[in-house]
Amino acid sequence: MRTLPLTLVVITHNEAHTIARCLDSIPFAAEKLVVDSGSDDDTVAIARAHGARVVQQEWLGFGPQRNFATTQCTHDWILALDADESLSPELVAELERELPALMASDAPAAWLRRRTIYMGRPMRWYRPSVGEKLARIYHRDRARWTDARVHESLRFEGRAPTFTAPFDHANNPTLPHKQLKVLRYAELKCRDWLEKGKPVRMWQAPFVYLLAFLKDYVFRLAMLDGWRGFLIAQTAASYALYKRMRYYEMRQNPASVAEAEAVLRRHGIDR
Repeated sequence: MRTLPLTLVVITHNEAHTIARCLDSIPFAAEKLVVDSGSDDDTVAIARAHGARVVQQEWLGFGPQRNFATTQCTHDWILALDADESLSPELVAELERELPALMASDAPAAWLRRRTIYMGRPMRWYRPSVGEKLARIYHRDRARWTDARVHESLRFEGRAPTFTAPFDHANNPTLPHKQLKVLRYAELKCRDWLEKGKPVRMWQAPFVYLLAFLKDYVFRLAMLDGWRGFLIAQTAASYALYKRMRYYEMRQNPASVAEAEAVLRRHGIDR
């Protein structure tokens, strides 16, 4: 199988259970780069054994970490995946056919569609988990990740094509995984709000929970995925509410920022 002048980039921290599947799912990348932020499991050894070059970088936040990774790539065209994501065989075949034309063009990026595996099987109806469009292929001189600590996105100008076949996201293999991620993501988002001086509006909290639940359960069709859909909607609504509760605490008790950082780090949640 021929390789293409493209770098696969994966940012990692303790991803020993998923990194091999991710790396092995992309056979056409001329370079595979893992940017690791101090894993203390076998992530680095496994990544190297599966053909990746590993660069160590202290954690900067999702957006800055991805932008740092971009500077370490050998090739201008980049495919960015998370360690719990992998390409389907159908998408591999599509990219092998279509990528050469994309890379010869002046397009800044391309969209991929993500399919979420939740509780062991794909979601069938919940809209963000069925064909969610994400910009994951890009030219490093024509696109850049936002500097957000969490929920970063790729920014570019101009038209970008969309590939049809999906890539897979093994989303939070257990509910404890999800709850730990909620704690981590909420903390990062609240620190962004704190830096920007976002006003505290706790009166919105009950409405935020209700509206977030209805958005996912009804309007995004989670209800059609049965109890799995209910759990997704409830978790999303709880996250929306918890962020505001935690931000209120940060504003009321600034010392809680450092105290929470210490306890999350002690339990391997914060980076």
